[in-house]
Amino acid sequence: MNRRHLLTTLAALPMLSAPALLRAQPATMAAPASATAAPLPPIAPQFFPTEVSVRSEFAPGSIIVVSQQFFLYHIIAPRKAVRYGVAVGRAELVFRGQAEVGRKVEWPSWKPTPEMIARSPARYARYADGMPGGPKNPLGARALYLYQNGRDTAIRIHGTTEPESIGHAVSNGCIRMVNEHVMALYDAVPLGTPVMVY
Repeated sequence: MNRRHLLTTLAALPMLSAPALLRAQPATMAAPASATAAPLPPIAPQFFPTEVSVRSEFAPGSIIVVSQQFFLYHIIAPRKAVRYGVAVGRAELVFRGQAEVGRKVEWPSWKPTPEMIARSPARYARYADGMPGGPKNPLGARALYLYQNGRDTAIRIHGTTEPESIGHAVSNGCIRMVNEHVMALYDAVPLGTPVMVY
């Protein structure tokens, strides 16, 4: 995809309705089988993993993120995807473009960027030296690091300690998923997976 095609595609996206871009099937999520099952995350029903039909132009194995709708699509076969709810960057921080999964990390460590610290020193300055991976780390259980032309973009598809943020534009540019959902995606995609964020 060349730059001209990318810009044309991006310019046309706001005019497309969700059914024109991706045709969803009924949700396939079932209620927990027993009282001992893990509690469901505090997200709206449409943000649970759902198998959907998609247009034929999306290549199997790729990841498509539609930021305005808060959905990530993992294309699992021709015309089929698993749709997940996500949180995305605030308006001025939304990442858009083509990338690939250049690195995968379980329980990743985290360090705020200098820009994050400058925007919100009260929140991030105390983590300037980083934070080890674990259940309290903002990157959650797994992270897929997005690269462009062999370089780290500093954008991640990652878990979260704030599942209630799914369906909102709240991050510093990264794409957040419920921990259990990002763990499933992590297991399903190899390094080099193409990612397109609209």
